[in-house]
Amino acid sequence: MAVGKEIRTQIASIKNTQKITRAMEMVAASKMRKTKDRMNATRPYSKKISQIIKHLAHANPEYKHPFLVKREVKRVGIIAISSDRGLCGGLNSNLFRKTLKQLTVWNNNNIEVDICTIGGKGASFFGSLKINKVGQVSKLGDTPHVDDIVGIIKIMLDAYYAGTIDELHVMYNQFVNTMTQAPTVEKLIPVIATELENEELKGHWDYLYEPDAKEVLENLLTRYIESIVYQGVVENNACEQAARMVAMKSASDNAGNLIDELQLVYNKARQAAITQEISEIVAGAAAV
Repeated sequence: MAVGKEIRTQIASIKNTQKITRAMEMVAASKMRKTKDRMNATRPYSKKISQIIKHLAHANPEYKHPFLVKREVKRVGIIAISSDRGLCGGLNSNLFRKTLKQLTVWNNNNIEVDICTIGGKGASFFGSLKINKVGQVSKLGDTPHVDDIVGIIKIMLDAYYAGTIDELHVMYNQFVNTMTQAPTVEKLIPVIATELENEELKGHWDYLYEPDAKEVLENLLTRYIESIVYQGVVENNACEQAARMVAMKSASDNAGNLIDELQLVYNKARQAAITQEISEIVAGAAAV
């Protein structure tokens, strides 16, 4: 029964694959809990420093930092955060699709783009496009540190100081819940308070700076950029593990369905072969 043997081989192969996907699902679930804890621990700091920076954008210090000054946009910088590995569903492709839409908008407005990538998938994807890639970092692991991304950030900040770029954006996947990861594009600099934020601020006020506004703003705004980018890396890590867990569960379920279908085909083929053998025996006995 050659057909039956082929089907049995297929079933055995799919069962082995199913064991792998189930193991990967459990590993991703374990890692997701740790990355979510890390993400939730860093969110309050990131949120608070963003709030302070928006207040600074509304205030009127004696020193106007370049990060608070809006320019005519001729060239923008992007820090694109992706995962190092695949097998996480459409996580990276959704982010790349959103990035490409934004690139199209800038291209239509004759705005050029410089890009730095964090993560191997982003480096591979944007490396295949006609876009000026000025830096990359990958293999940060499951426990990234802010020191790992300082170099990439400095490249973009130096370009902004030098006037090479007029805006800096960060693109990453934001963790909403286990089933939902939202591709996000966030403008880092220049920091401009929106009308809604201005309405929420009561009266006219400013900070008192010690020792002086220039030194405080230099350090605070740099720390702000680093914290937002690092938060993006941590959020993207949590998204990666959640997406991988869901993708591997889906793969395991699909493998189970395929095994059931092949098992049914095998049983039918086996039954047909037995029926044929019985018919041949009966026909032979009748001939005798």
